[in-house]
Amino acid sequence: MDQSQINIFIAQVLGLELKSREESDQHEELVKKINDLLLNDFEKLVGILYRMDVSETRLKELLRKHGNEDAAKLIALLMIERQKEKIISRKEYRNQSFEGDPEERW
Repeated sequence: MDQSQINIFIAQVLGLELKSREESDQHEELVKKINDLLLNDFEKLVGILYRMDVSETRLKELLRKHGNEDAAKLIALLMIERQKEKIISRKEYRNQSFEGDPEERW
């Protein structure tokens, strides 16, 4: 999955239809949507972050360390980072070679 596909997935989770095909423009659209949720529907944003399994501890730490930066940009980066982690984890799991009884393989 490339960056554009990740952006599209996150946009879908946010209920956003991306207008651009350019990754940088897509990223800006995500940031704008996240900012809108921060200002107008914080509970929905929290629910989305929870469903995506974005670390609350990591988010708080990042916001504290980079207090002068746009929170929506930081949240977008964490969402992208978490999605990439999931992709890597799934690939690793699929590529594991199971030793022993073949019946134990799912």
